[in-house]
Amino acid sequence: MAGYFELVDAPDGGYRIRMMDGTGNLMAISVTFPTKRAAVAGVAMAREIAGTGLIRDKSHDGAGTVIRERVRPVNTAKEEAALARKSAGAKRAAVS
Repeated sequence: MAGYFELVDAPDGGYRIRMMDGTGNLMAISVTFPTKRAAVAGVAMAREIAGTGLIRDKSHDGAGTVIRERVRPVNTAKEEAALARKSAGAKRAAVS
């Protein structure tokens, strides 16, 4: 379920980057970049941060702690249904 980036015009001039999930839902929007070249560099930085950055919990009950455990992506309802069908088929095969 790969997502994608969209380069869009910013309302105050310049450009913004929208990060979309694989189903087209908005995940994040960037700051305003003055040029398309700067926006593309921003995408490269976002990819680097997403791949290697820590998660700092700045919520009211997080106290700035760093979340270190691996977090898997959340499955969509369609993916969950497919997994349920697959595991049910595996259980039937094991019983037979």
